[in-house]
Amino acid sequence: MAEPHWYAAYTCAQHEKRVAEQLAERVVEHFLPLYASVRQWKDRRVRLELPLFPSYIFVRLALRDRLRVLQVPSVVRLVGFGGLPTALPDEQMEILRAGLGGELRAEPHPFLTEGRRVRVVRGSLAGMEGIVVRKKKQMRLVVSVELIQRSMAVEMDAGDLQPVAG
Repeated sequence: MAEPHWYAAYTCAQHEKRVAEQLAERVVEHFLPLYASVRQWKDRRVRLELPLFPSYIFVRLALRDRLRVLQVPSVVRLVGFGGLPTALPDEQMEILRAGLGGELRAEPHPFLTEGRRVRVVRGSLAGMEGIVVRKKKQMRLVVSVELIQRSMAVEMDAGDLQPVAG
């Protein structure tokens, strides 16, 4: 209860950025991964920064301090089982934060559970595990956050990946 861990907070649709602002004001450590998307409107093209995991924001706090998050408008709940929030693996979250804070281009991807499982051995996502898929001759690593059943895809070099023994 006193040890800080990462948790996934479920938010109202399209309120992730507002929740992040509120968490910053309340000095709650949080992580909202974004990706760039170009949309065509009638008269122009617009570049938008959208949440990589729609309706979710990650918060790091001691469970006893969860009210600081739950009292933020548009936060629905902390994701968990049996009425208790479930902590995300700290190592996975730190690798995600480091990797997505750099020059990696990521985008949302449908949640996967099957496929060839690999581990990243070099680069900013070193240590992260995921599933290999191909898109237009490009190798991509699909990284899934099991707790929220969401995934993202990142372009990778085959030399930076090694199969995980199953």
